[in-house]
Amino acid sequence: MKDELDDIIKGCQRKKYRYQKKLYDRYASLLYAICFRYFKNIDDANDALQEGFIKIYDKIEAYRGEGSFEGWIKKVQVNICLMQLRKNKRTYALEDEVIDESYAEEEQDDNFYSIEPQVLFTMIKELSDGYRTVFNMYVLDGYSHKEISEYLSISEGTSKSQLARAKKTLREQLINKMKK
Repeated sequence: MKDELDDIIKGCQRKKYRYQKKLYDRYASLLYAICFRYFKNIDDANDALQEGFIKIYDKIEAYRGEGSFEGWIKKVQVNICLMQLRKNKRTYALEDEVIDESYAEEEQDDNFYSIEPQVLFTMIKELSDGYRTVFNMYVLDGYSHKEISEYLSISEGTSKSQLARAKKTLREQLINKMKK
């Protein structure tokens, strides 16, 4: 399996279409899931996926086998999604306000991993662009608030606030679903 991936990477580094197709077939569904988390619109998710593979094929020579290849391509795809959001001016009116820190700490104790994945995915899609982006970056992609603030050009406090509000909104959606 590792040898096969190494062959695919080397073939892509030589710009061989056959290997690029193998790479696409192997990782398209994984990367599409990332795109679809960031975009509500299927066309936007498809555009981001295409841009992601173009960037991966273009920059694959820079991958030297250090660290996980899957982690590397996921990071490339997330960066493409974030650039697309900025390019399309689907920026979110993220206000530079900090919420009560005790509230932020309380919110961090929530465990959204116990919810059925499809239910959580649907709920996340209903979040505003700002809440969804920060939630995805922090909870699902593992970025720190500092990294999020740098990527999105917002303060760390705003990142924490958006995450807390996203979790609160998700919690309210879940409670409403349970009442039905």
